Amino acid sequence: MKNAYKLSLLLACSIVASPVLAQSTPEAVAEAALDAAPVWDGHNDVPFQLRLRRDNVLEGFDFEDTNAEPAIGDGEPSAMHTDLPRLAEGHVGAQFWSVYVPASLPEPEAVQQTIEQIDVTKRLIAQYPEDLALALTADQVAAAMAEGKIASLMGMEGGHSIGSSLGVLRQMYVLGARYMTLTHSSNTPWADSATDDPEHDGLTPFGEDLVREMNRIGMLVDLSHVSEATMMDVLDVAKAPVIFSHSGARAINGHSRNVPDSVLARLKDNGGIVMVVGLPGYLSEPMRQRSAARAAEEARLRSLYLGQPDRVSALLAAWDAEFPLVEATVSDMADHVDHIRDVAGMDYIGIGADYDGMPTGPVGMEDVAGYPALFIELARRGYSQEDLEKIASGNMMRVMRAAEAYAVSIADQPPIETPFASAQD
Repeated sequence: MKNAYKLSLLLACSIVASPVLAQSTPEAVAEAALDAAPVWDGHNDVPFQLRLRRDNVLEGFDFEDTNAEPAIGDGEPSAMHTDLPRLAEGHVGAQFWSVYVPASLPEPEAVQQTIEQIDVTKRLIAQYPEDLALALTADQVAAAMAEGKIASLMGMEGGHSIGSSLGVLRQMYVLGARYMTLTHSSNTPWADSATDDPEHDGLTPFGEDLVREMNRIGMLVDLSHVSEATMMDVLDVAKAPVIFSHSGARAINGHSRNVPDSVLARLKDNGGIVMVVGLPGYLSEPMRQRSAARAAEEARLRSLYLGQPDRVSALLAAWDAEFPLVEATVSDMADHVDHIRDVAGMDYIGIGADYDGMPTGPVGMEDVAGYPALFIELARRGYSQEDLEKIASGNMMRVMRAAEAYAVSIADQPPIETPFASAQD
């Protein structure tokens, strides 16, 4: 009888415990985390796709299915990474839509085009009121998520978008921009880019005032694309948390677009966040090395065989066959999350994939439907549901609330005034 009792007790315990065991699988942990805290992504280039493919004309655009969108320019037709069904599949609850325009534009033209990108983004949001909600505050983000809508925020990618004017900066905030990346691919007159020859050794005095003014009005300072010296100067000046809207860890992939450990070590004191990018060339170091080697080989062949493009093409094809393309994977992206956690801490990580601003995401996360794959991989590595909720959106919510709180705390301070020529000086 005692043995029968023990057997029945064990069976009962196993029945009670089985749902718990099921919930402890990586898939279940990731699903529970994303149900509780949907992804808040830091950077998506759908607005620029609308400009390239449609001249910002939304008539006929179907955000329910973007696979049949027109080609970019004279290129081959290519599907977009983003539409509403895939955003839902990816558990996206909030999105910073990038109102990017090329850094090569003269500043006055960049200002105009940025306003046009804000306009087309707002029109897109208004066209899908059941799915998207314009969000200008953290409370509005939370409210949209609670209603099952995608909270839609806007970020300017590059200081050229304000024409070196604090007045334009303030008016972009009024129009709805909630972050600005200080540079894009090239320097501004007041800040150095990560991918240009340094001119200022970081920020100029005007650049420092611009950071102070962004803090004053509650606009997030985005340090993706800026040089290490600029990152350091901003951290010296900033009183509110900064963001990296789409960057990786330079210790994992040495691209200058990624964040060095010297900066990660200071992130906790600032309270900011690195939103890990999905662009394969910034994730996989073997891919980056192979790309550099191929560029060097192409330059060598072109130098050796001037005026013989067919021979160059044939030899380059032979090189490609000998050294096949390296692919980046979800695991590579998770390596960046691991490193940022190890150096900065769990509270300073987010996701900013850069969909529709790159040819493809990593294998397994090729488009916006793929976010759960990353969270499953992180759960496999031992991240708890609480950890995953922070990475998905909890950390970004904290950052935005802190930036808003700082702006409220200094609301009595007047706008910073600068002469027109101060940015160039």
